[in-house]
Amino acid sequence: MSDARLRILSRLKAAPPRPAPALPEWVPPTYGEGRIERFVAMLEANHAEVHHVTASGWPATLDALLAARGLRTLLFAPGTPLGARLAEAWGDDQRLLPYDQPVEALKPTLVHDAEAGITAAKGGIAETGTLILWPSVAEPRLMSLLPPLHIVVVEAATLVDNLAQAVTGWAQGGMPTNALLISGPSKTADIEQTLAYGVHGPKELMVLIVT
Repeated sequence: MSDARLRILSRLKAAPPRPAPALPEWVPPTYGEGRIERFVAMLEANHAEVHHVTASGWPATLDALLAARGLRTLLFAPGTPLGARLAEAWGDDQRLLPYDQPVEALKPTLVHDAEAGITAAKGGIAETGTLILWPSVAEPRLMSLLPPLHIVVVEAATLVDNLAQAVTGWAQGGMPTNALLISGPSKTADIEQTLAYGVHGPKELMVLIVT
């Protein structure tokens, strides 16, 4: 090592430590009784379509919404409480496409046939209008990624104010193998900052808030 380098390192080691910069005080926002309104406002600001539904009536509301759009197929997970409720309400409706086989067998359905897919949300974050999804074997991640329209059913009681509250809840209940935080349809921008929807996922997001 050269003498010049030794002198530089010696001066660096002898220099007194710099005081840590003062961090600004910050408290995560809370919304109280306005939590749902904030959640809806942020979802709609991110181009999501939001509907308020009831626990008993959401299958009928969904039926009407899909009929108005002229959609002919809906991918659902029959092995989940949400899927079982939908199958019970719709019976043998030909629009229902069950996710009940290995992905290799379902590739044509996922890529070509499913015009919409429906999943349940574990909760939502009011501050950013973000849906929290925990994919599982019965309701895998592909259901929210491949169909052009992603429909999410979330219970108003599961909404929290901010991400800190959500993470605290995860720590108490155990983390999944992966979690999805969704704040609107799929979107991306090129180098010219031109925003495009649906390039890497669903073009549309529909949220049913169960109250």
